[in-house]
Amino acid sequence: MFSFFQKKVFLADYLHGLVDIHNHILPGIDDGAKTVDESIGLINGFKNLGVTNFICTPHIMHNYYPNTPETIKSSYDKLQAELDKQNMVSASLDFSAEHMIDDNFETILENGEIMPLKNDYLLVEMSYLQASFNFENAIEEIARHSYYPILAHPERYIYYHKKYDVYGHLKSRGIQFQLNFLSLSGYYGSEIQKIALKLLNDGFIDFCSSDVHNQKHLNAIKEIKVSSKTLKRILPIVEHTIKTFY
Repeated sequence: MFSFFQKKVFLADYLHGLVDIHNHILPGIDDGAKTVDESIGLINGFKNLGVTNFICTPHIMHNYYPNTPETIKSSYDKLQAELDKQNMVSASLDFSAEHMIDDNFETILENGEIMPLKNDYLLVEMSYLQASFNFENAIEEIARHSYYPILAHPERYIYYHKKYDVYGHLKSRGIQFQLNFLSLSGYYGSEIQKIALKLLNDGFIDFCSSDVHNQKHLNAIKEIKVSSKTLKRILPIVEHTIKTFY
């Protein structure tokens, strides 16, 4: 007999070994962790989930978070020094950035001031209010510079929800999609959860990550429950993320 009540499991129980490629745990340079102690707290919290590998991705956002390779490296060095001091050898950190496609993006791309993931990938985002007017051209420029674009949390761009075909168009342009775990829980709202699950079920998601900014986010990730069907969809993406970025 068909049951409408599928057993749900905690997603956090299946994240062991994940390389978290999108997070805001570097201290003091964007809307993520404010201090080294907050960063250490997040790293320790992830350790309890079996997640010890991080590529830190602070925002590069013109006029809001005008980070540069130098400011990001400085924050990373400060955090790494404290990890070394506390002998936290199990934590492995690298650094990159989450690049806003804004009116300054193509300038920093051309000047070599972008921060790729593992040399080949570039994590990009748009405003939650409207699509970047120069997005299509920026994608062409990213490809011209021999990077693979990864669009952060595509499920959170509400202006695409009623234009779902846009997602297929973006995929056809070679853009890869990174899903936020919290989107699966309804943390950002039921409509975003609905689109996250649809993108997942339609095979559009390439990578997954925490996008954690603070302890509240981490606590919410620990509470995410998913159906067996969703778990079956997400586990290969977890594995693909590990294989690509470990």
